[in-house]
Amino acid sequence: MKTIVIIQARMGSSRLPGKILKPLGDADVLTYVTSRCRKIQGVGEVIVATSLLPQDDAVEKWCTENGVACFRGSEDDVLDRYVQCAKQYEPEYVMRVTSDCPFVDYEMANDIVAIMERVDIVDVVGDMPRGLAVELISYEALLFIHENGQEERHREHVTYYAYEYHEQFQRVSYSVPVNRLYPELRVTLDTVEDYALCQAVASHFNNPLVSSSDVIQYLVEHPEVAKLNAHIEQKPVI
Repeated sequence: MKTIVIIQARMGSSRLPGKILKPLGDADVLTYVTSRCRKIQGVGEVIVATSLLPQDDAVEKWCTENGVACFRGSEDDVLDRYVQCAKQYEPEYVMRVTSDCPFVDYEMANDIVAIMERVDIVDVVGDMPRGLAVELISYEALLFIHENGQEERHREHVTYYAYEYHEQFQRVSYSVPVNRLYPELRVTLDTVEDYALCQAVASHFNNPLVSSSDVIQYLVEHPEVAKLNAHIEQKPVI
């Protein structure tokens, strides 16, 4: 079963420009994300997919310097960026990761890869902190979405069509472990407040491969850190 990870990444951000290359602990955000994705068992390749905009030359430069595969495609049509990137690798399955999730849960991703066989998509069941989850979809399903998902939300959010038209896909469910069921926590990177929280976590552990369960436990035990971004509202899908 050939599985690849595609990490969507760009320097542009309305609330926190350049966030993916900001320092984090002794490294930077993209180092955290790519290092954790490379720990996912059963994955053949980890690719950073960025845009063709000049500002994202910095992302390609980072990839070159750090020995990470890089693909460049459409800025706004992220779905097409994924498809064009994946075509080069001819995978059976594609895992979607966003670069603003420095503590993406590679241990949970291991379990998700293990249950994915001859279905279109894995449904992650259970409310967990924002910023830890991954998505796993078959390449064939991704091509189907590319052909049929024509609304702006489908092109921007890659897999959104599969959740909107649930009945068109074969699915398997993965239940989030109990020790991850803390939906009130926010461990993603979209604002200055998010960055302050991620910096606090990174400074405490000083380990890009720290278990997501340890990150959660730290935030539960240190509510003063968790509240740094508790008021931030996620942008709605339009």
